[in-house]
Amino acid sequence: MRKLRIIFMGTPDFAVPALKALIENNYTIVGVITAPDKPAGRGQKLRESAVKHYAKLNNLKVLQPTNLKDEDFLSALKALEANLQIVVAFRMLPKAVWQMPEYGTFNLHASLLPNYRGAAPINWAIMNGETQTGVSTFFIDEKIDTGEMILQESVAIDPDENAGSLHDKLMTIGSDLVIKTVKQIETDSVTTTPQVETENLRTAFKLNRDNCKLDWKAPLEDIYNKIRGLSPYPGAWCTLCNGEDELDIKIYESKKVYQDHSYASGHIVATKKELKVAVPHGYIKIEKIKLPGKKLMDTKSLLNGYTFYANAKMR
Repeated sequence: MRKLRIIFMGTPDFAVPALKALIENNYTIVGVITAPDKPAGRGQKLRESAVKHYAKLNNLKVLQPTNLKDEDFLSALKALEANLQIVVAFRMLPKAVWQMPEYGTFNLHASLLPNYRGAAPINWAIMNGETQTGVSTFFIDEKIDTGEMILQESVAIDPDENAGSLHDKLMTIGSDLVIKTVKQIETDSVTTTPQVETENLRTAFKLNRDNCKLDWKAPLEDIYNKIRGLSPYPGAWCTLCNGEDELDIKIYESKKVYQDHSYASGHIVATKKELKVAVPHGYIKIEKIKLPGKKLMDTKSLLNGYTFYANAKMR
């Protein structure tokens, strides 16, 4: 049985259950590497990462480098004498970091690799209409999410699931997979598998303004998947054109309505109780929406105080 000395690297909420599971399973955590504190909120006060907050509660040593190639950081890392590094939702590591420990550095990724390598695997799996995804552990190499696979576990994506609920599912099964992986490394029983490269691999591109914009001429199913795949963060957006108003709005929840109509795509049909947008072969019925400078609200609340003109449209 190997005596493990672990460095954990991670930043957001997604990484915390894995760190918690390591502590609860009595593994020795010699250090935690996380992002520097960042200004947040109206007061722009410095806010520490979810991982730092949890690490401090458990009296763990925390390092917050701005540059992972900095000589002082590399010296501090080496001084911790770790023989295994675990990465969950952190950032790309330089070779000097990931090759340092004797037993390697492994990463937990929220997809069934080799599909959905990249920054936003949870969002893209839903946006692309997948019915299954999962989590994978692999040893890090020079490229992004391409290293030799260790373990994998799959989970169904419910038809109406959004990115938030899938995130929480994968966060839980991911922490279990981290422990299973560590136990294999601890007992020197790991069998790795090379990732198979094929032509039709899907990529989890970084989300930006362009790929979060709704196209109302797209198929109904694609629009619906995009809305739930970007909810609750960062939110699918479009421009509401209503009389003199041109507002960039975000839509967080919708329903599909299959129904023939003669409206142009993007045309708004509003009543006192519902708000629908015409799309090919039906409508997207908007359930939750956010106007600029306003709080997220359900459609009924919006319709109580906002008037849609006859020629209103989304574009």
